[in-house]
Amino acid sequence: MHMQLLFDNKVVIFDRTDFGRSNLSLPSGKCRYNDEAIMEDCTAHSLLYDVASNTYRPLMVQTDVWCSSGSVNSAGILIQTGGYHGGDHKIRVFTPCSDDDCDWIELQHETLSVQRWYASNQILPDGRVIVVGGRRAFNYEFFPKSLLEKPVYYFPFLKETTDPVEENNLYPFLHLLPDGNLFVFANQRSVVLDYVNHKIVKEFPAIPGEKRSYPATGSSAMLPLKLNPPILEGFFPLPPVSPSVEVMVCGGARGGAYLNATNGKFKAASKSCGRIRITDPDPKWVMENMPMSRVMPDMLILPTGDLIILNGAAKGTAGWEAAIDPVLNPLLYKPEESDPNKRFTVLKASTIPRLYHSSATLLPDGRILVGGSNPHVRYTFTGVSYPTELSIEAFSPPYLAAEFSHLRPSILSVEGPTGNVLSYGQQFSITLSMGLYQPEGEYSVTMVAPSFSTHSFAMNQRLLVLYIAHAQQLSVFAHKLTVYAPPTANIAPPGYYMLFVVTRGCLGIVFG
Repeated sequence: MHMQLLFDNKVVIFDRTDFGRSNLSLPSGKCRYNDEAIMEDCTAHSLLYDVASNTYRPLMVQTDVWCSSGSVNSAGILIQTGGYHGGDHKIRVFTPCSDDDCDWIELQHETLSVQRWYASNQILPDGRVIVVGGRRAFNYEFFPKSLLEKPVYYFPFLKETTDPVEENNLYPFLHLLPDGNLFVFANQRSVVLDYVNHKIVKEFPAIPGEKRSYPATGSSAMLPLKLNPPILEGFFPLPPVSPSVEVMVCGGARGGAYLNATNGKFKAASKSCGRIRITDPDPKWVMENMPMSRVMPDMLILPTGDLIILNGAAKGTAGWEAAIDPVLNPLLYKPEESDPNKRFTVLKASTIPRLYHSSATLLPDGRILVGGSNPHVRYTFTGVSYPTELSIEAFSPPYLAAEFSHLRPSILSVEGPTGNVLSYGQQFSITLSMGLYQPEGEYSVTMVAPSFSTHSFAMNQRLLVLYIAHAQQLSVFAHKLTVYAPPTANIAPPGYYMLFVVTRGCLGIVFG
C-alpha cells in the first residue's frame, strides 16, 4: 500500500496491520498485542527491500498505518504520519542504517493534533513537513511543531470540496512551488496556499470532467522544473528567474462512481488529463485524452522528463471491490511533444492486475518498482476475480532497452560536492563516458526527489532540470558537463536526490 525509496537504495514497503496474519514472520520474540483482527500477531506488515541484492527483511510497525502519509526529511529519515484507529494520531520514523538493526520507531511524546486518515504530506523548504487534510480533517499542521504556531490550522477549502457521502477530496494533491507556496488540488478545484500567513493567495478554474481525488482517484504530478542560468551582476550572481510551473492531473471517476460500485454498477473511469500552467497570468486547464480510461493510476516522472502512468482500472473507483477491468498497459507521456496526438505511447502490458492498495516508485537504476493490490477487506487469494496480490515487479521503461545500450552514458565522477553534498547555486562537474564514439550532443542533467507513494499519488515527487553552463568533449569517449545546482530551498527542499544524465533519451545515474 505504501512505498518509500531511501538514500541507501532500499525501499520501505508497508501495508495495514488489521488484515490478520501475513506470510512474513517477525524475528523471534517480536509480536503485537493491540491488533484489531487477532489477539496476537507475530507477523510483519512492513519490510525493507534491498534493491541491489533483491532481498528483504521484516520490519515491525506498532499501530495501524492504513491509508497514512509520509515524507523523507533532509537527513534521509522517513517521517510517517497517521493511519487508522490506534494509528490515526501517530508519528513514526524510520532511519536507514548500515546493519540490520534499524526498525520503525513510534514517537511517544509527539503526536498529530487531529486524526490523519487519507492525508497528504509535503516536505517544505525549511525542512518541516506539512500534513494536509484527511477524513473529516479540514485543516493542516506541521511536524516538527514550533512553539510560536498553533497545533492545527483550519483550511475551509477542504470542507468546500467534500462531496456528500463520497467525499472525493481525500489524499489532496500537493506540490511545493518555486515561490515557496503550496499548490493544493482536491476534487476538481485547486488553490495556492500561503502556509506561512495561512491564507489562499490564488484560486484556479475547476478542472473539467470527472472528479479526481480519492475515492474518485486520479493522479497528479508537477511537470519538470527547468532551471534558468544565474544572472551575473559584476562578480556576484543574482538569483535566477523563477521557472514556469505546470501541473498535470490524469484519470479519475464520475461523481456517484463509488455508490454505483457498491451496488455492482461499474461506470467507465475518466480518459482525460488536464494541464495548467499556474504561473501564467490567466491560467486555464488544457485537456487531452489518454488512450484508455483509468482510475487509480500511478503517475511518476521519469529521469528523462517524460511521465509514466501505470496500474489502475478502466471502470469503477477506489475502494474494496469497487473497480473492474484492470488496465495492464503502462502509458508513456511526453510533455514536450508539440503534437498532442503523439504524446501518449502504449507500452508492454504487465500480467498482474494492480488495483486498490497497489503502489509504484522510481528506482535509482531507472526502473519502476510496482507492488501490491489488496482489493479486499482481508487477504483473499481464491474464489474472487481479483485476488490479493503480494508480489512486486520491476517495469523497465524504453530508455533501458538493450538496443540503446550504446547510447547510454556512464557517469565516471562528480567533482565539486564535498562529501556528496551540494550547496545551493554551486557549480559542479560531471565526467561521463559513452559506449561508442559520439560527438558532442544534447545533454540534460536531472535531479529527482524520491517520493512517498500511496493511493495513486507520489508525495514530494519533483524533477529538476539543471542548467548546464558548459559541455566539453575530453576524448573519444569522455565528456565533461559543468552544471549549476538548484538555487534555492523553495525549488529543491534540502534532502537526498537521485542525479541523472540524459543524452538522446538514455540515462547515466548517480544516486546521492
